Amino acid sequence: MEALRELKELLAHEIQMLHSAENQLLVGIPRLIEKACNEELKAVLDLHWKETGMQVKRLEKAAKHLGISAGNDDNPSIKGLLAESERLLSKGGVEPIVDTALIVGMQKIEYYEIASYGTAAYLADELGLTEVANLLRETLLEEKNTNAILNHISQNNILRQAANL
Repeated sequence: MEALRELKELLAHEIQMLHSAENQLLVGIPRLIEKACNEELKAVLDLHWKETGMQVKRLEKAAKHLGISAGNDDNPSIKGLLAESERLLSKGGVEPIVDTALIVGMQKIEYYEIASYGTAAYLADELGLTEVANLLRETLLEEKNTNAILNHISQNNILRQAANL
């Protein structure tokens, strides 16, 4: 990558990294679903996986508005977060502990995405790219919602079971 000279170049980079992240998650989330024990957690992860496909399409639309390729570079942050979760989950364990570990890993991913989409939307706003900002905010709301649902499942079900072992 060449030196950044314009804010639009930074936004382009962020959109490309988000596109890479979502594509990695399209592959990684099903592997995490396989490790989940709790049916409600599996259903939430499956729904989020389906949303991820739509998020990829939105990022491609945003990239088209910017006149850039959505890119295929690996997002090292998501790659690392997925690897960390998969490595931990590969050890197996007691069901509520495994599900809690899975939620911890997914929430790390969600917080990364929330920060990234929020920042990218802000950059798009600053550049007057309202449609791009709206596309990014639509996904930002989905990421926040997924995080809230994971919190709810954890606090009202899985974490209580894990604490009582």
